[in-house]
Amino acid sequence: MKYLEYKGYTGSIEYSKEDNLLFGRVLGIKGLISFEGQTGHELEDDFKEAVDVYLADCKATGKIPQKPFKGSFNVRISPKLHQKAALLAMQDKMSLNNFVAESIRERIFKETGNQL
Repeated sequence: MKYLEYKGYTGSIEYSKEDNLLFGRVLGIKGLISFEGQTGHELEDDFKEAVDVYLADCKATGKIPQKPFKGSFNVRISPKLHQKAALLAMQDKMSLNNFVAESIRERIFKETGNQL
């Protein structure tokens, strides 16, 4: 799936067959910022406008805009998987955090060919 990118924000791209409409939402933040369009150009323009309106509203109200994908997240896994991952990380003399990050990098490279 392709995404829209603007000012550090990522937008999904979806299609409603019933409405013959492209639509999406800003990903990685709490709350809902949505956008739509009949064409790809309209969708992208509405996405950028939605982000700009969000940032302007935050500035006007003195709120700090949420930063998407800050690089920190909690993962819930089974105790057995946690144990195996921690032991492998220790075996490789790395932290569990680095082990998980490396595993994610490997999967992304396998799926996309993009190296992070």
